[in-house]
Amino acid sequence: MSQPTTSSTATARAKPATRRNALPGRLSPGMACDTAFRIIARRHLGAVLAQHDGTCRGDPDALHQIRIALTHLRTAIRFFSPMVDDTLRPNVWAELKWLNSQLGLVRDLDVAIERVVAESGDELAVIAELQHWDEKRAESHRLLARALQSARYKRLVEQTSAWIESGPWSTRRSKEAVRLRRCSLADHATARLTEWEETLLRKARKLRKLDVEKRHRLRLLNKRLTYSIESLTDLFDDDSLAKQKSILKQLRKAQRSLGQLNDDARGQALAASLNGAGPEAGIRFLDRKREKRLLRTASTAYRKLDKAKPFRSSDLAPNAEPKD
Repeated sequence: MSQPTTSSTATARAKPATRRNALPGRLSPGMACDTAFRIIARRHLGAVLAQHDGTCRGDPDALHQIRIALTHLRTAIRFFSPMVDDTLRPNVWAELKWLNSQLGLVRDLDVAIERVVAESGDELAVIAELQHWDEKRAESHRLLARALQSARYKRLVEQTSAWIESGPWSTRRSKEAVRLRRCSLADHATARLTEWEETLLRKARKLRKLDVEKRHRLRLLNKRLTYSIESLTDLFDDDSLAKQKSILKQLRKAQRSLGQLNDDARGQALAASLNGAGPEAGIRFLDRKREKRLLRTASTAYRKLDKAKPFRSSDLAPNAEPKD
């Protein structure tokens, strides 16, 4: 049997293999959507690769950053749909989803362990419990490192890079496909951000009535809008940039609260999977006062967001003719 590939070697081999055309360093309102998609997707795929070695070594911060970069990349693909919805997209999406699931379990364990440590003090019972958490984390990280050093990961990087640069979406000749590629980024962003904003705020009005799964989906919508605005920072002039920073502040407040609620739900599920940890391992993640406080914080953030009218076409810098 061949020896496992080292993380640094795997990273070198997994770098995008296609020759990439030079692109502008910044986005502009009049830029064509196909160019904008490549710029944004390249940035985020590069950020995924930059955190590969640290994640393989078990660095929790690198793991957190690679998940953020991967979510940014997946959001970009959603943002430019249906322009990029070609025959290869389902496979690209499925592989990125696979990678996210590999990263997600270890990250959930890191968050749960942080919570246990923060509340533990020097209680012997908690110290014994932490041993079970650490064993679960070590096992999960071994599986993650193996995935990141696998041929499947290498193919994922190469195929995703090739698809971004020259997938079927980039050469389709129908009038609609050409129109979507040539549409100015400002026009597309206006329509997309407005649509996502309206959907998020409509669902957020029912926040207190949502179950865990629907609350999780609301959190994903929140993250999608947040990451899209962050990726489009180049487009905002000084006045609208100040407004967007204020909007992002509220989105991030809601995101943190919903994220902590999701972490609690995941912590309960993970605690139930620990061998020998006892029923008390999951109880620490059940806190009704904390849940009410987090829901209140998120609801307040959404009310402020609604009043601020988060995104309007006038927030973008003056439009220009799209460039091929």
